[in-house]
Amino acid sequence: MREESSTNDAYKGDTTKRNTAHPLTSVPTLTMSDGHQIPQLGFGTYKIVGAGAQAAIEQALELGYRHIDTAQMYRNEAAVGSAIAASGIPREQIFLTTKLNNDRHDPDSARRSLDGSLARLQTDYVDLFLIHWPMPKAYEGHYPDTWRVMQEFVADGRARSVGVSNFEVAHLQRLLDEVGVAPTVNQVEAHPLFPNDAIHTWMSNHGGIVEAWKPIVRGEILHDPQLVAAAERLEHTPAQLILRWHIERGDVVFPKSTHPERMRENMGIFDFSLDDDARTLLNSMDRGEAGRTGAHPDEFNDVIYVQGA
Repeated sequence: MREESSTNDAYKGDTTKRNTAHPLTSVPTLTMSDGHQIPQLGFGTYKIVGAGAQAAIEQALELGYRHIDTAQMYRNEAAVGSAIAASGIPREQIFLTTKLNNDRHDPDSARRSLDGSLARLQTDYVDLFLIHWPMPKAYEGHYPDTWRVMQEFVADGRARSVGVSNFEVAHLQRLLDEVGVAPTVNQVEAHPLFPNDAIHTWMSNHGGIVEAWKPIVRGEILHDPQLVAAAERLEHTPAQLILRWHIERGDVVFPKSTHPERMRENMGIFDFSLDDDARTLLNSMDRGEAGRTGAHPDEFNDVIYVQGA
């Protein structure tokens, strides 16, 4: 059972702080199956690299974001760590996620890989560590062995929670059948064109949470005339309506932008609710599998090498 609250102060499972909000914004949290809380809005760092990466992440933290999502594959963990250190915000007030790279599924490699991430992030733990892709046709399909190793990281405190990313229902069921532990989180492609309802149903039935990457389809539907009209009626932007749709269906979302005005816009989704017409419109955009824009997890098996991961 997931519990929703409005804390934005500490995400280490301290339920005594459940009703505290950050002064800059009030971001709801969901309680994961292991008891830890996760903010429903985060700052995505995919493709935020190079000289301006640290500054962009610092700006997000300054504006009030307290959930940062990175990955070994993104090649920006060091910038994330430096931004958090420079912010002066206590580590326990930031929910930090990173992901295991595809060339580190071997158990010993996974162990070393997390140590490398912690060093780059300048922390001794992450709040959430995810297997980035199942890669069912690589490593002889032994991704349950990787999931078994992930449980070690919770036991030794290097990860407060563990989960997966881009896992289909069959992959999730295999983890449960062979390891006996369902993921707390599954980060997948999800948006109005491809709501990924089968994943939602499985995760909900097993106490899990869905995180949505590409939540606004990278702007593809922002100019839809009906959506624009709905946004005008609700006095918010089309992007805010889409993000609000995610929030109301229980997703965790990571809109990504390096522009402060867009960062602020993406945070402005907690002062209104969708009306029935807007909700019906967004639900009607579902194209099924044709709406998927990224790789299908059954077919993505690229062992992408990241030096130092």
